[in-house]
Amino acid sequence: MPREIITIQVGQCGNQIALKFWELALKEHAEYNKSLIYDEALSSFFRNVDGRGGVQKNLPCGSNITDLKARSIVVDMETGVINNKILNGELKDIFEARQCVSDQSGAGNNWARGHLECGPKYKEEIEEKVRQAVEHCDSLQGFFFTHSLGGGTGSGLGSYILKDLADLYPSVFRFSTCVFPSEDDDVVTSPYNSMLALNVLIENADCVLPVDNQALFDIVSRIDTQYQAQAHKREEKSSGAIIKQGSAITDPMALTEKKGGVGAKPVRHYERENSIVAHVINNLTCSMRFEGDLNVDLNEITMNLVPYPRMHFLLSSLSPLYSVLQPGNSQLAPRGIDDSFREAMERSNQLIQQANPLEAVYLACGLIVRGPKVEISDITRNVEKLQKRLKMVGWNKEGFKVGHCYQAPLNQPYSVLTLANNTSTRTIMQRLRTKFMKIYKQKVFVHHYTEFMDQSHFDHCLETCEEVIESYKNMEEKYLGKWGELDDEEEIVADAYRFRPII
Repeated sequence: MPREIITIQVGQCGNQIALKFWELALKEHAEYNKSLIYDEALSSFFRNVDGRGGVQKNLPCGSNITDLKARSIVVDMETGVINNKILNGELKDIFEARQCVSDQSGAGNNWARGHLECGPKYKEEIEEKVRQAVEHCDSLQGFFFTHSLGGGTGSGLGSYILKDLADLYPSVFRFSTCVFPSEDDDVVTSPYNSMLALNVLIENADCVLPVDNQALFDIVSRIDTQYQAQAHKREEKSSGAIIKQGSAITDPMALTEKKGGVGAKPVRHYERENSIVAHVINNLTCSMRFEGDLNVDLNEITMNLVPYPRMHFLLSSLSPLYSVLQPGNSQLAPRGIDDSFREAMERSNQLIQQANPLEAVYLACGLIVRGPKVEISDITRNVEKLQKRLKMVGWNKEGFKVGHCYQAPLNQPYSVLTLANNTSTRTIMQRLRTKFMKIYKQKVFVHHYTEFMDQSHFDHCLETCEEVIESYKNMEEKYLGKWGELDDEEEIVADAYRFRPII
């Protein structure tokens, strides 16, 4: 059975998210693997090596944990994150310089430079590092990308690597977790970069988890506001306890700093936003790292949640979020597992800001539940509720894929991760199209891109984006208000694409 995942972390954002994930994964395995034995679950993301004698030797499953190394390729066209956080940070022991590809010049916040200059320049070096990582795998399951789309490295070089690996390893699944820029992104060319990268993801990725920076900001602000309100209530009841403004607990602006003098915009550090994404990845991969009665791997997610090749964008949501942003604060927790299922479907928990899945149509829905006290009956009960509540396409009314992992996330009794192939996912593409057209109509900064590519490529990428938007829109219009009845053609589709029952 395919097992190992090779993580491709590209650019500053991609590397910072990946670092958070590796930190979480190591903490969970330290908590739950008290035997210190290198097992198959641990081998999915880590190698166990013996470096005595100056020559590394891979140790087999069943051996004692000696020296864990992340199955990862680290890429950035600037050296800051790699030198300071990867090779010399708290997790430096799981990385090696031989895994890293870096440069001094950067990609200039330009997709074309990252894709068409940096890509060919580092093609052979990256391919060789990937080849070595693949050779260390017994049964490679997939490549897992973490990157952003707003800058030049994550969007340009990240999409170049993804496309290159699609050619080199066509049978290996390619899964991308990519961050879309927020409304007030400080990179003025981010709409160009995102549109050009999105085209590559549409054509070459098997599954994409789009994450909206604006949604992350909103979630962090909401949780902080809720906690601050509770803190003030406790203060009123106490005998003069003082809540200090500006603390990382009570003030959403505490994780920002101002640069540039009076009137300057606060500079975000994105630590908690990155933590949310890392927790999503952590829960997404838990079935590959731990045991459970309904384990799900990345291949199964793709096979069960992607009915059409280009419509492979999954809307994600995680509940509870209180422990991600306010560790140790149980007062913000849902009251029970049923509340977590409900909360995971709410609009405010979605990682795409304007997406409202309950008002749109589901092509398929994935649920990954964690916790030793969560019973199959709990899952069955909530899936049955969702079947009545969600608007599923007529040919896939039972299109739920469920995973259950016994090990709960750290500091939580349980969690629910939803992965929805939902027509509201198109909202992030529609917003990108609007921002793209706003500057493209004026041909602003286009000359920086035409140094590396023909201007017609902008039009091609816009057309591809609009085709996917239209596909989701047509699916929604067809089934809103009339799901349940199938015509003859849909009966054929349903028979050809019938999901295996999960409960």
